Amino acid sequence: MRPRVTISVALAWLFMASVASGQTLLVGVATPLSGPSAILGKQIDAGTGLAAEANGIELKTVDDACTADGGAAAARELVAAKVNIVVGFLCTDAIEAAMPILKDANIPVITVGVRTESLTDRRAKTGWPVYRLGPRGDDERNAVASNLTHLWQNELFAVIDDGTIYGREIAETLRAAAEQAALKPVFVDTFRPQLDNQIGLVGRLKKAGATHVFAGGDGDDIAIMGRDAAQLSAGLVFAGGENLRTPPGDVPYATGTLMVAPPEWADVADPKVLESFSAQKIVPDGYTLPAYAAVEIAKAASGLFETSGKPLADALTGHDFTTAIGPIRFDAKGDLSQSPYRVFRFDGTRFAPLESN
Repeated sequence: MRPRVTISVALAWLFMASVASGQTLLVGVATPLSGPSAILGKQIDAGTGLAAEANGIELKTVDDACTADGGAAAARELVAAKVNIVVGFLCTDAIEAAMPILKDANIPVITVGVRTESLTDRRAKTGWPVYRLGPRGDDERNAVASNLTHLWQNELFAVIDDGTIYGREIAETLRAAAEQAALKPVFVDTFRPQLDNQIGLVGRLKKAGATHVFAGGDGDDIAIMGRDAAQLSAGLVFAGGENLRTPPGDVPYATGTLMVAPPEWADVADPKVLESFSAQKIVPDGYTLPAYAAVEIAKAASGLFETSGKPLADALTGHDFTTAIGPIRFDAKGDLSQSPYRVFRFDGTRFAPLESN
């Protein structure tokens, strides 16, 4: 182990020397620029490019192809380029193959898209210096549970799901949280998805006395439930997870429908940053703004590293970073210290933040 430790220490001293000499921070960008995920990878490429230009940072962008082989190859290329920090990564296979290589080179990583819980949960075992600028895989269902048990503590509510793994897990998490809060749904069931109507289900919900319904399933199904409930004058308020944030289908959502999801980043972003996107004719959607924020964090962390002399990974933990999408702070595992999920209400045109958020 001694040679590996020596290499890590040497790399740390090299980075301190480069900062002290005023050299430009070199940020590596690992993103899929080929294959089926290339459209998302190009969003990261666009966001990091604008951020680098605005912050005087040099980038080294490589294609990880969203595969294990691509991730390992990208990591080796970034190590050879002597990058100080890496941002990007959308796929679990790619980042898990890359992290052992980047860890040995003492290079921390900010991922903007990997939700796999074990990536950070195994930190004590792997020692991987990885930070997650986005939700964990369990954040959605935990946010649904915490928000709705609070909002519906005095309501007659039902919990239903479409039988998929996604639907069952999110519904079961809500049911378990309700039980812990001494709340009991008046109706629990699994519905058949992708039907032209859900009149039978709505009738059973109405008969059970439900006034509020969480449905673990797709947005199209929830829209149909809302339409049918209005036709039967059932007086039901439906809620769902981030699956509701999909392009409008043939049936619009009923006014009052609730969605638990992260915000649209363009709605909360710094107006000046949005102007820079507009000037370059870049649409600030998908991963563009989180990628921009990741570069901002990389720069701020390097400044903290310079003043403290501690490893760059330490500078990323337990500090507040001001970014284009708002304040960001990582916890000791590398996850966001606060969940980005909020409750939104459909106002007939769009999902607007609930005033109680």
